[in-house]
Amino acid sequence: MAPRASRLTRRRIDPARVLDSLSDPGAGALVLFLGTVRDTGEAGAVEGMEYEAYGEMAERALARVEERVRRLWPGVKGVRVVHRVGRLAVGDVSVAVAVSAPHRAEAFEACRDAIETIKEEATIWKRERTPDGRSVWVEGRSLERRRRRRA
Repeated sequence: MAPRASRLTRRRIDPARVLDSLSDPGAGALVLFLGTVRDTGEAGAVEGMEYEAYGEMAERALARVEERVRRLWPGVKGVRVVHRVGRLAVGDVSVAVAVSAPHRAEAFEACRDAIETIKEEATIWKRERTPDGRSVWVEGRSLERRRRRRA
């Protein structure tokens, strides 16, 4: 068996490669989530983002996310998580999560759970870069955590 590809990368994430890595004749559903750098954030206007990670720890956290998906959705055929580190521009893909499964419901649920868990548990930090040269560290939060803060 070939060694597992790194879950952290400084290279551009190719969604087609992520999808190809999950090819399985038993999968009737393949869900792909792509997180991209947007042009606004907590700092206001954003021209880019920097992602930093404690490599070994982040790799283990992303592996645990993949293991969690397999444990909670035993019918899942495959799961792949790839997160970028380094400097990214607006529009660049920062994270890809893909799940293949026999049916769409479990593929969607598993993919959603994976990205929310990554936001909570992965040791990956992000800093927004603004057009005026400032940089602002941003806390990654899952959707559920944002909802709790509003309540």
